[in-house]
Amino acid sequence: MKLSSPVITPQEVSMSEKPEEFMQFARVNISDETIQEVVDCLKSGWITTGPRVKKFEERLQTYLECPHALSIASATAGLHLALVAMGIKPGDEVITTSFTFVATLNTIVQAGAKPVLVDVDRGTYNMDVSKIEAAITPKTKAIVPVHYAGAPVDLDPLYALAKKYNLRVLEDAAHAIGAEYKGKKIGSFGDVQVFSFHPNKNMTTGEGGCITTRDPDIVKQINIWKFHGIDRESWNRFAKGGSQLYDVVVPGFKFNMMDIQASLGIHQLASLDNFTEARTRLVGRYRELLGDWEQITLPASPEFDHRHAWDLFAITINPEKAEVTRDEFMSILKDDFNIGTGLHWQAPHLFSYYKETFGYKEGDFPNAEYIADRIVSLPLFPQMTDADQDRVVRAMKQIFKR
Repeated sequence: MKLSSPVITPQEVSMSEKPEEFMQFARVNISDETIQEVVDCLKSGWITTGPRVKKFEERLQTYLECPHALSIASATAGLHLALVAMGIKPGDEVITTSFTFVATLNTIVQAGAKPVLVDVDRGTYNMDVSKIEAAITPKTKAIVPVHYAGAPVDLDPLYALAKKYNLRVLEDAAHAIGAEYKGKKIGSFGDVQVFSFHPNKNMTTGEGGCITTRDPDIVKQINIWKFHGIDRESWNRFAKGGSQLYDVVVPGFKFNMMDIQASLGIHQLASLDNFTEARTRLVGRYRELLGDWEQITLPASPEFDHRHAWDLFAITINPEKAEVTRDEFMSILKDDFNIGTGLHWQAPHLFSYYKETFGYKEGDFPNAEYIADRIVSLPLFPQMTDADQDRVVRAMKQIFKR
């Protein structure tokens, strides 16, 4: 049954009461089997990159229906590696979204290129694909779409543009493990994708991520660049039968994943679809409970066929109706009701570095700025109960009633 606009009933928890337990906006679900795998890894004597990383990569390839899944230390490292492997260099331009975590922009800068931003759709928070072509110049070498919260960007027209102008595509799929676009898993097609396994994501390896691609040249470059530019992985150098002699062919990075991390990932991946189903059910329930509240706007889903990963459930506050700002809303939830929220994200072009270095200013991307001033991620995690969710909704009612 849908709720009408917020009204306090006698049964509501009073504003003076404070629940005993702090509710985080995200919680990691770690099984006993996963813990045992980590213990076994520690006892094995091999805790850095080794057999469990290889096993994890093989399972990622199977799940994502992709010939190459390369584990890395973080999604940020993966974005940097992929741009370097694509040949992005100083003087190049890379088009990306104006609404993302700053790592998307930082890695473009770290590769030596200029981030060129386009505005986003106010409903899905994803980049407005119709604005990409106007941003292309002779210096443009790649497009980096971001699948915000696990909602796929409309990839068919994006890839059509990339083909027309001979551009690479690097999909920032940090939120999108398990998401699908028109019946195909993100990672199973296209150019290059990068996934995150941070604890706030749908599955975790503590820190870490992976790169997927079908391009053998990209695979070769990443395998060299990700570990000091050494032409052999440590498993091939230190295992019995291996040789410790090696060559350094590029001045590489230290971006490899450890077996300890892969121990988590092996079992997290096996549970991923169950995690996503639980998230999807909870999002449906949020929509039912909050759907007609004038104080907030719920996120829109893409109009094309897709499977949403629901890494986040991010609403926007309508301060004129709510009579609180987003920042006040987050503060009251935390201080008065012991409920945590997330801020995903601020508008990156308004950070000091990007204003001072590239001349971005307020008003350049009005949709991104509108969203960034109002957005808040509500608690969402697979083990969240209906009672947990009801507690969030009750608290929201009381805040808006004030």
